[in-house]
Amino acid sequence: MLPQDESLKILKEFLLEHHYEKVQGIPIGIILQLADLVLKETAFVDGNKFYRQIIGGAMGSPFTLTLANIFMWKWEKDAICGAIGPHEIYGRYIDDIFFTFNEPKTKIEAMIKKANDFHPNIKLEANIGSCVSFLDLLINNKNGILSTSVHHKPAAEPCVVPFISDHPRHVFSNIIQAALLRAVRYSSTLDIFEKERRAIRLMLLYNGYPSTYIDIHFRKFFGNAISQSSMIPFIDNENQFLIMRNRLLPRASAKERETQHRIAAVRLNEETKDTNDKEKRTMITTIPKQNKQNKFANTLFLHYTHEKRLHSMKRQIHKIFSETFQDTLAMNLRLIVGHRNHRNIGHELIQKRPTASILKPQQLPSKTQLNKSIKEVASIDPDQILYSQKLYAASLHQDRYSSANSDISNQDS
Repeated sequence: MLPQDESLKILKEFLLEHHYEKVQGIPIGIILQLADLVLKETAFVDGNKFYRQIIGGAMGSPFTLTLANIFMWKWEKDAICGAIGPHEIYGRYIDDIFFTFNEPKTKIEAMIKKANDFHPNIKLEANIGSCVSFLDLLINNKNGILSTSVHHKPAAEPCVVPFISDHPRHVFSNIIQAALLRAVRYSSTLDIFEKERRAIRLMLLYNGYPSTYIDIHFRKFFGNAISQSSMIPFIDNENQFLIMRNRLLPRASAKERETQHRIAAVRLNEETKDTNDKEKRTMITTIPKQNKQNKFANTLFLHYTHEKRLHSMKRQIHKIFSETFQDTLAMNLRLIVGHRNHRNIGHELIQKRPTASILKPQQLPSKTQLNKSIKEVASIDPDQILYSQKLYAASLHQDRYSSANSDISNQDS
């Protein structure tokens, strides 16, 4: 859990260290005020009561994830990075960490123990060895050479959406494409990839996917880099596999390239150390966005809930639209008919928003009602209030006396 006040201090340190005076025109002071508002004014409802979160941030919030990364940046900078040599490999995804360390195991354990003592909210559970898993990637060290493959948990079952399930057809093809893409990206050699490809095929057959359907989508994925017969390996050349793997590896997005340019500019600015304030400012290289035409400008969207028995619904809607609006200006519109998936059990059981009656703000009393209540209070005689207080105190004393007598009689009996 993120400590709120400490996280805000680390956020300020992060912005100052990376030479951010403003972010998209917003000063650091305003950013910190907004962060304090988002972090400390998170509320949730249980029953008919509102609760305010005082530790951590809202789950699923983009800002909470960003703040957690900045919090871990501070921790890894002070506790981890200084202990790792310059020629080692280090990587982190939020709170999952991977690094290489060419030292005895006792020294690694001592370093991890020191890192665990750095902050009470961060405790590492180390997995040390020549073969470790990082997220869904399995990394193996063989004589100083690292190889990677897809990591399957021992308790994981080969289950995906069954082919007989009432889902849109693109769901099944996307499952095959995603599994093959992960296998190509994670497999460092052709042999490792072939094992994973066979495992994917067996998983699909186990879930009722026809063999011909699997072959069609395998060929669609690999394109020209496969053999014509499904009885032999799809790719039989290591170089061919590496070329395809490099083509399918993720490329940096425009935003990531812009961030890299900005970091390089900051480092260049630090090295020059010019005295001129204008030259000291961070040079930010931006990639201009192209003004793309809106391809959905003259488009009409219609959606219906997907069911397999309604597979001809799209064709029928297009036919009715053409017959109804023939020779009218409506024919200039492009009709796109889509479908929505059924609500799953999670949507049915989880209530993400309180009822409207709880969220409805209570109406404040009007000025007339306030003046009326003030007059009523002012009209009460002070002696009458004092007399009522004395009667209330006497009744309390009588109740205590009666309960004490009942206890004594019970003891005597």
